[in-house]
Formats: sequence, C-alpha cells, structure tokens
Amino acid sequence: MVAHISFSPKLATGLALLCLSACASVPKIDPAIGHAAVAQKPRINDRDGALSTAEIRRVVDQLTLSPGDDALLRHHLAIEQAVAGGPLIEGETTDLLKDGPSTFRAIFAAIAGAKHRIDLEYYIFQDVESDGRHIGDLLLEKRAQGVTVNIIYDDFGSGVTPGAFFDRLRDAGVNVVKFNPLNPLKSKIGYKPNDRDHRKILVVDGTIGIVGGVNLATEYQTVGVARSGPIEHEADRPWRDTDVRVAGPAVSQLEAIFVEHWRAQKGPALPDVVQLPNVPGAKGNSVVRFIGSTPDHAVPRYYATLVSALRSAEKSITADAAYFVPTKDEMHALTDAARRGVHVTLILPDKSNSTFSLAVGHAHYGALLRSGVKIYETRGVVLHSKTVTVDGVWSVIGSSNFDHRSIVFNDEVDAIVIGSRTADELEAMAAEDRQSATEISLDHWKHRSISERAKEAIGSIWQNLL
Repeated sequence: MVAHISFSPKLATGLALLCLSACASVPKIDPAIGHAAVAQKPRINDRDGALSTAEIRRVVDQLTLSPGDDALLRHHLAIEQAVAGGPLIEGETTDLLKDGPSTFRAIFAAIAGAKHRIDLEYYIFQDVESDGRHIGDLLLEKRAQGVTVNIIYDDFGSGVTPGAFFDRLRDAGVNVVKFNPLNPLKSKIGYKPNDRDHRKILVVDGTIGIVGGVNLATEYQTVGVARSGPIEHEADRPWRDTDVRVAGPAVSQLEAIFVEHWRAQKGPALPDVVQLPNVPGAKGNSVVRFIGSTPDHAVPRYYATLVSALRSAEKSITADAAYFVPTKDEMHALTDAARRGVHVTLILPDKSNSTFSLAVGHAHYGALLRSGVKIYETRGVVLHSKTVTVDGVWSVIGSSNFDHRSIVFNDEVDAIVIGSRTADELEAMAAEDRQSATEISLDHWKHRSISERAKEAIGSIWQNLL
C-alpha cells in the first residue's frame, strides 16, 4: 500500500531549504579565546566613557549577590570582552519576561510609551492581542501621533499572516520590509531562500529593547500561558518561553543591529535615532551585550561567545533548549565541564514539533549522561525558550537555538547579561521547570526501545541541517 502525502507550499519550501543547506558547515571555535582572556582585566564603559579601576570594582560589587561571585563575574567579564573585541557597557536594567502574555504586556507598554521611533523585527509577525488591544491598532495609533514605525518580518516565518495586515500598516505610513522574499522576483538583494530572519526584536526610542524567543504569534496571547497545537494530538499544551526587557545605553547596540539588517534588505532611508539625554547617576543591575549573528559571519559571534562561556565554566551550567541539536564543540564543552566537576543541567522537551531535532538530541543523551550531565525532560508544555546561565553570573536570552541552523543558516539576536540577579532569576525559573519535568537516568536510557534507537539513527543523518 502506497501512502499519499499532500505537500503544502510551505512544506515544499521547507524541504527545498533543507536541500539548499547541505553544503554549509559549522565553524570551529578557537580554544585560545577563553584561556587568553583569563589574564585580562575587565574593561567597562558607562554612558560617558571608560571606567576607572575603582569604578569597575564598584560595578562588580553591584552586580554580584553572593559571596565569591565577584571573582566569577570578573572572570566572565574578561572572557566576554575578549570575544567582543572591546569593552562592555554598564548601566542596564534588565527584567525577565517569563511567558508570552507577560512579554506581550511589556511590548505593548513600550510601544504605547514611544515618543519618536519604534523598530520591530520578528520571524513570525501576526496581529496579536494583549489585554483586548491588537498590535496593528496600537501601531497605527502611534503612527498617527507622528511616531516613526519600522517593521522587518520574515517571509517564510510569517507566511500565514494575511497580506492585508501589512498593507493596512503601509497605507498608514508604517515602513514595512519583507526579509528575503521566497519569490525570487521580489528579492532586492539576490535570492537567498535559506537565509531566514529568526530574530525577535523590539526597540523603542533607542532606550528600551526586548529580545528572546517569543514571536508575535497568536499562540502566546491567551491568559496565563499561551496555547497552540504544534504537538500532534496535544493542542492544549501551554507554551514555555522567555524574553528579556533591557533599558539603558547598551540598547543602542540593538538599534544598530536592526538598522544594519534594514539597510542590508534595501529598506527606505531612516532618520537617525533621537538620542535621549543621559540620566545622571543612573545605575543598572547588569552589564549587557547584544549580539546579532548572520550567515555572513565566518564565525557567528553568538556561537563564539556561548562556546567560550561553556568552556570557561567553573561552577554551573543550566540550559533551557527548545531544539537541542548540539555541535561537536558544544558537546565537548558540556561533557568536559561535567567531567571537571561543573554542575551541568539541561532542560529539554519531551515532545517537539520537530521530530528530527528531538531524535538527534536523544542520540546525544548517552554521552552526556555518562559524563555526569543532568537531563530533565519537560512534561505537558511546548518548550520554546532559549536560555543559558553559567556560574550564576553569565546569562543569555535570545532567539538562537542550541542547534546547527541557528549557527550557520539563520539571522539571530541574543542578549548576553552579566550579573547575578538575572542569572539567579533564570536559575529559579529552571528549578520551577524541573518540578514538573522527568529526570532521565543513564540506567533508564540504556534500556530504551529499538524503535527509539532507530529514530535517533535516522535523525542524526539530518543533524547538520537542523
């Protein structure tokens, strides 16, 4: 009996993108980056320039909450600046957004308070709702007040969004750019169907930024947590995702990342961002660095940062990974850390809308468990968050998955946050995740079924494309 499969245009496009991906490869990260940084003294700037040694000491004391964390924080500051190639910026205030509804409330509030300019860049951009208001109506209201509104959306990710939604915005004077159109006749920069914009960015007036894993998608907008049906036969699974709101001078980096993409996509000329005056004596709770990665970078900046932080871990690593398809460098960094006594914890999904990525992740469980890595599988949620904490002082919240595609195929954005408060909050969220998750033991894993092993073998064939 021959099965009849119906291919939708989106599925056919996805398969074509996988085929076009076959020649890409993951770069190796120079192990000397982290080691060379250990001897460096951290360099930090504020709004007005470089800080003195005494001022840096004050910042380190301000960013740590537990005794002994100051040395770890200096350690990761030095590594981060080595990867960044320059000093970091202090003075940011960060607030974690634990789910879709809280993220939407923060997004809508930031947009409502805009005075000059709103920049949005999202893989999935739909007319989402929060507390009874639609984002399309809110953006039109701000445009009517004279606020400049700029939007980049990915053509593949936003493929189900009605064109009339974007037409309505354009007709009101909103600047709208479609990232890498799937139709080659509409491309302004050459046909790049496999280069997808996976970013989730909001910037308001160059001073407030929100990034993370939450798309402007209707899956996230219900009360409490979002509900959708990407898991077959389990349409009521709530979504588990995380964003971060950042206020402070480093948001100018996020603005620059947006503008770089806008210009690369041949968007219309934009006026310069209105620089709001400094707030004398303003102090934040974090040092933040925003990283925009693209396939155009020989070594994606986020990937170099992540691997360097994992290799340099001294106490702990905790990761929430929606799609866990680790590279060789990531696997070695995790297993080596566990073997040298670092507490490594992975929180991974028990089910996924990507069966291949789930199978590839399972294929790595044995090596991870034998090295001492703790693995927990979530139950009853659609895990979509992408967060990592290291040593209780270094954190990342962004759009990059723990997979190959985010490294070599997608355009991504991530916030590196150095400071105890954010790390502690992420650790607390991870602890909450573990309460409803199942720990995977090595003994249990050794006795998994032959069919499960077969799925892993088949999935691993595709791991370089996921």
